Amino acid sequence: MLDIFEKPEPKTHDDPITSDPREFASRVNAWMPHDLMLTDAWFPLAHSFAVDKKPVRRAVYSQPFFLWRDANGNVIAAETHPNDMLAATKSEYTDADGRYPVIEKYGYIWGWLGNPDNAAPEHIPSIPYLPEGGGLPRHMLGTVRFDCCAPLSLENLIDLTHADFIHADVVGDEKMDSEKVEVFHDSETITMVRTCVNKSVAPIMKVFGGVRDDVQQVRQVIRIYLRSHAAIAYGRFSPGDNVQLFHPCVPETRDRTRLDYAMNTSNVKKTNPFRYIMPKASYKVSRQDSSMTSPQSPRYMRPEKRKDLHSPLDEAGQKYRVLMLALAERQANGDYAYRDNVSADCSDVIGYDAK
Repeated sequence: MLDIFEKPEPKTHDDPITSDPREFASRVNAWMPHDLMLTDAWFPLAHSFAVDKKPVRRAVYSQPFFLWRDANGNVIAAETHPNDMLAATKSEYTDADGRYPVIEKYGYIWGWLGNPDNAAPEHIPSIPYLPEGGGLPRHMLGTVRFDCCAPLSLENLIDLTHADFIHADVVGDEKMDSEKVEVFHDSETITMVRTCVNKSVAPIMKVFGGVRDDVQQVRQVIRIYLRSHAAIAYGRFSPGDNVQLFHPCVPETRDRTRLDYAMNTSNVKKTNPFRYIMPKASYKVSRQDSSMTSPQSPRYMRPEKRKDLHSPLDEAGQKYRVLMLALAERQANGDYAYRDNVSADCSDVIGYDAK
């Protein structure tokens, strides 16, 4: 397969990532993740199986979403509970009946937060390894929560090197012969690619995946859709099985994040316990992540004279900050347009091969 990362993705507009080191550092250190509120975006509010005739409540930036299905099985998303529909009126984000635009895709209920007139289906992110009609078995799905703001959780996720230290007992340690890290972006996404040569085999693959070798060839990708606060993680392990994770960080409040994840292990043989065990590892991994991000989150809500410290390995996180701030600035100036296509199939971008 042609490696698309031999050259950067083309830019069709002004790039907020400046080449001036001082200006870039200034933007990085202007980071106030709790103050970011990006609208005109689809948010994966719930797994499809979680929504039936009985209403369930979700929230984005503390904005309530009540979800239920009508007699025909169609999903309805409203600002108020259906028993209170007499009180429902048009608001900034809903139609005259107090309802939000809603779409069901990839096994998720997606709700639009923003101007309802701009709610186009093509603004739903591309997730090539999830079936568009949903239907993954329940053992591949789950829900965890983080006591931190969503941008901080995603900033942690985009640094793939953190897993060697925080999640070493699950995904393997930092021992390898060499590694290469690349970061690519456009105005709506940022992608980090990490290629490792002769990396220590992940414990979960040794214990449950049947891998007998001591080292693996590894290619890991994280791609974040900025407005939707959603990430796709794709890992190719040889020997071993591919890991296909959808990791949405829905910002329920300023300091509370909901993660309704999906890990598609359908590519793994049914007789291999890795197919069933790996999705459940998300519960352990999320606790490990939370142990780092939860204490950090409140510190960004207090005035602080000290600047963040960074290393060369923080390129992805730094650029993520700048891109998020640039989007927020554009929206503050009344520009909600999508400059790049988030629904375009990103299989080549992440190196996904359905075969």
